[in-house]
Amino acid sequence: MAAIPTKSLKPSPRQLRLDTLVRLRWLAVAGQSAAVAAVRFGLGFPLPFELCFLVIAASVWTNLLLRIQYPASHRLSDNAATALLGFDILQLAALLYLTGGLENPFAMLFLAPVLISATALTPERTLALGLLAVGCATFLVLTHRPLPWFPGQTLSLPFLYVSGIWTAILLGTVFTGIYAWRVAEEARQLAQALAATELVLAREQHLSQLDGLAAAAAHELGTPLATIALVSKELAHALPKDGPVAEDLRLLQEQVERCRSILTKLTSMGEEEEGFLETVSLSHLVEEIVEPQRAVGFDVRVSTRGDGPEPMGRRNPGVVYGLSNILDNATDFADSQVTIEAGWSPHEVFIEIRDDGPGYAPDILLRVGEPYVTTRSAAERTEADNDEGGGLGLGLFIAKTLIERSGAELVLTNAAPPATGAVARIVWPRHAFEQGAAISPQGDSTGSLKEQGKNSHI
Repeated sequence: MAAIPTKSLKPSPRQLRLDTLVRLRWLAVAGQSAAVAAVRFGLGFPLPFELCFLVIAASVWTNLLLRIQYPASHRLSDNAATALLGFDILQLAALLYLTGGLENPFAMLFLAPVLISATALTPERTLALGLLAVGCATFLVLTHRPLPWFPGQTLSLPFLYVSGIWTAILLGTVFTGIYAWRVAEEARQLAQALAATELVLAREQHLSQLDGLAAAAAHELGTPLATIALVSKELAHALPKDGPVAEDLRLLQEQVERCRSILTKLTSMGEEEEGFLETVSLSHLVEEIVEPQRAVGFDVRVSTRGDGPEPMGRRNPGVVYGLSNILDNATDFADSQVTIEAGWSPHEVFIEIRDDGPGYAPDILLRVGEPYVTTRSAAERTEADNDEGGGLGLGLFIAKTLIERSGAELVLTNAAPPATGAVARIVWPRHAFEQGAAISPQGDSTGSLKEQGKNSHI
């Protein structure tokens, strides 16, 4: 099976659609036009009506040029999106300059372009747009035309109040920018991680279909194999038993019988061995995930204890992968020892994996198991990327998702002092474990799934 390219699983920036910005600008044009017309004709306040609509017309012409130049589905580059949002800030600043500066209650609209940038662009570009908005607000504090008011009267707000509005714009820009970026970034990471999980599992589904292909191949190969067996038998009867080709004929007949035996196993595997292969005890499940570590020379201590008969369940490849991934994490970060304790009671089944490493950092512990959360350094991730295609921090997220889908609860924490190291405790209700851990995938695709996610550990 072809490996999943590492770069395809990395977070990538989401580019804005041109149609999104154009539609938002049309909405802004409609709102600005309605506000200017209402102040001039509805309230009768004097204001530079022609200049205001000239500024609004700049947005109209920009939209029309973009519509003519590009299709609606066009994706803007980060530079183009930043330039257009910067234009919106300057256009709003020009309109506010003509209508009272920060004394105009619509000055809070400076937050809108920054908010859009925070959800779709990089933090650096959002910071640049935020500084532009604050800079325009500062300029409007120092100079602007009078706020439209009743004819013959002038409304001049105290400088302290205007300074408060400037401060509100500054703090609002910072808070909404950070908040919107964080929410959007978490949503992007979760969507990308789920897509990566689905991609891995979709590829594993191809492996689960190989049993049907094997049966079909066995059926198709049966006819030519029977022909070879018949011809070899007739040649053995026709030629002398001590002739020069007698030994070759005996070897040919032995290999034919061997092929028949292999094809028989392929065609009967799904029927005769299914129950045995899919049923596993808790201790055998633990031994299955420990065996690869022992094969590479890492000694994992295993202990089992329980109340009553040992639980038996259907073998779930997703659970095997998840447990193996957690054990891989433990061996990667352990100083010298990893311990697995498995146990059961009449009501629950549990597996606890402990190591004697440094454990999870405090800032990681609260978010452990989330996508793209990793304790590896940048150098370690780069090395894993170049050598094995991992280091993305997705492995534990995928493992946690698969284990929790099985009906288990996964708790990741640090050992209580004075002990050190990380502790992973997986607990199933006993009935869920014995019923096949709630989910029974078709076929066993654990091996290949481990290969894809092995190096994506936290």
